Amino acid sequence: MSLYLILNIASFLIPFLYSFESRMKYIKRWRAVFSSIVITAFFFIVWDILFTKIGVWSFNPRYHSGIEFLDLPIEEWLFFICIPYSSIFIHFGFHYFYPKVFLSDKAVRIIYWLLMIILLLTIAVHYDKWYTVVDYSLLLLVLTYTVYRVPNVLNTFFISFLIILIPFSLVNGILTGSFIDEPVVMYNDAENLGIRLGTIPIEDIGYAFTMILMSLVLIEKIEKKN
Repeated sequence: MSLYLILNIASFLIPFLYSFESRMKYIKRWRAVFSSIVITAFFFIVWDILFTKIGVWSFNPRYHSGIEFLDLPIEEWLFFICIPYSSIFIHFGFHYFYPKVFLSDKAVRIIYWLLMIILLLTIAVHYDKWYTVVDYSLLLLVLTYTVYRVPNVLNTFFISFLIILIPFSLVNGILTGSFIDEPVVMYNDAENLGIRLGTIPIEDIGYAFTMILMSLVLIEKIEKKN
C-alpha cells in the first residue's frame, strides 16, 4: 500500500468513525457535507491538473500506487475527499463543543482587511510566480465573498482553522518530505515564494484555508436551501 494512500485513509478514518457520535450527530449532515466537498474538489482538481501539466508541482512515484487519471495519482483525487471531510469535522466539532468561543464581527473584519493588504502586496510583488498568484487570488475571492455574504462562518472558522492546522501540518509535512527520504509532492520553487514552514510551502496554508472555507460556505448555502 502506498504511503500517500495510507495518509488519506488515516486522515479520513477516525473522523468518519466519530461522525456517528450520538451528541454531535455529524453524519446527519452528510448530504450537505459531501455535496460541498465534491463541488469544491472539482475546482481544485482542475487547478491541480493544470499545475501538474505546467510543472508547478509533481508526484513522486516512489510513494503512490502508480494508478493515475488525467496525470494525477488516484491518491491525489482521494486527498480532496479525505482531507476536507476530516477538516470540516474538526470545525463542526469545535463549534459544537465550544459554541461560546467565536470572534466578533469587528474582529473578523480587521483580520480580513489585514489579510487583504498582505496578500495583495504579495501578489503585486511576486506576480510571476504561478502558485503564489493563483493561490492567494483565490483565497482573496473566497474570503471576500464569505465576509460579505456569509460572515458568520468566519466568526468560528478563523479559530477552528488554527486547530485544523495541527493534523494538516503533520499530513502535509509528510507529503512535502518531513520524516521521509523524499517528498511525496515535489514543488517547483520557481513558482512559489520559497518560504517553507518546516518542509511545507507557505502557500499550502492558504490553499488549505480556501479549500475548507469554500466547502463550509457551500454547506451553509445547501443547508439553508433545504
